[in-house]
Amino acid sequence: MARVICAGHVNWDVTLRVDRFPAADGEATITDQHQSGGGSASNVACALTALDVETALLGSVGTDENGHLARRELSAAGVDCSSLVTAEGETAVKYLVVDADGEVVVLGNDGANESFDAADLSEEALEAASHLHLTSQEPDTAARLAERATEAGLRVSFDPGRRIHARDYSATIALADVLFLNEREAATAIEEHLGAIEDLARVVAIKHGGDGAEVLTPEGNYVSHDGFPVDTVDTTGAGDAFAAGFIAALLDDRSPPDYERALAVANACGALAACEPGARADISWDCIEAVLEER
Repeated sequence: MARVICAGHVNWDVTLRVDRFPAADGEATITDQHQSGGGSASNVACALTALDVETALLGSVGTDENGHLARRELSAAGVDCSSLVTAEGETAVKYLVVDADGEVVVLGNDGANESFDAADLSEEALEAASHLHLTSQEPDTAARLAERATEAGLRVSFDPGRRIHARDYSATIALADVLFLNEREAATAIEEHLGAIEDLARVVAIKHGGDGAEVLTPEGNYVSHDGFPVDTVDTTGAGDAFAAGFIAALLDDRSPPDYERALAVANACGALAACEPGARADISWDCIEAVLEER
């Protein structure tokens, strides 16, 4: 059974590389395009599997060809898809527009990616795992999964993503042991709805993009890492790769936890992801160690 369960969105991504983002009523040239699986939960699941972590995915796809392709790609990557629900309707499709600097604009529909609920995760799967990673999804589903995982003694991590501004995830955040945020999310939504980050009394990893990341520990200590300079190709999925690296490093169960190493590994994974097009990068421990040694 899986050691980590990832829950959240499973999408089919259409990536369009353009020479620039056009202004209103403007036009840009498409320089490249490709299609592949995406969605934060499935991105993290694939990265964890590549890092030799047994991983299962809880999410939902539609009955269309995109759903079949997404499931087949995940299974080929070694992800346990026994909890992946097939729902009536279309699989969520995201159109990722990437400019020459690797910055991304996302257009999409939700499709069937929130058609699953907490009851779709069996007790057997939950009891066999040691970590539950939650991503942007329906708030009640996320909260119920966090409750079940906490009761079963699992560590819970949560990356709410950009929807934190529009959804009330306070119940899930209150149960999370590890919270992943970017600068914008940390500076606005969390402080507006939950008070100061320093008062959350949990591990908070704040991503600064190309400038690295920092971690606030439950004891109120800060650990920071400057990241790794890379020639950015596409930032899609870099945050998901970061989360996967951090989780994989924490699974060592060192006491006390080595947040410094976890942050370095996470930044290395994010850097590797930013060097490749698409949401799924070629990540391995050999690649990570090479990045760490080069630094």
